[in-house]
Amino acid sequence: MAEQHDSEYEFDHRWASAAEHKEPSARARMLAARWKDNPPGPVPFRADPGPAGPRRSSWLSTVLVLGCVVGVILLLGYANLRSSY
Repeated sequence: MAEQHDSEYEFDHRWASAAEHKEPSARARMLAARWKDNPPGPVPFRADPGPAGPRRSSWLSTVLVLGCVVGVILLLGYANLRSSY
């Protein structure tokens, strides 16, 4: 049996791109068949955003985070103070 090189089995992209007829993908064929009898309705480019909830102040978030950091620092300092005695 004669050995065949891998180069004989390589896919030639130029040959495929130059094809006169290109078969649509399976998904494209499925959608075309579905839409033939029941075409989809119009869809806006971007959907309208839902109603915006109440906006919290960024200061509230900042104070909350800094308060937590200060609390942790104080807790660690207290634990260190208690362990040194």
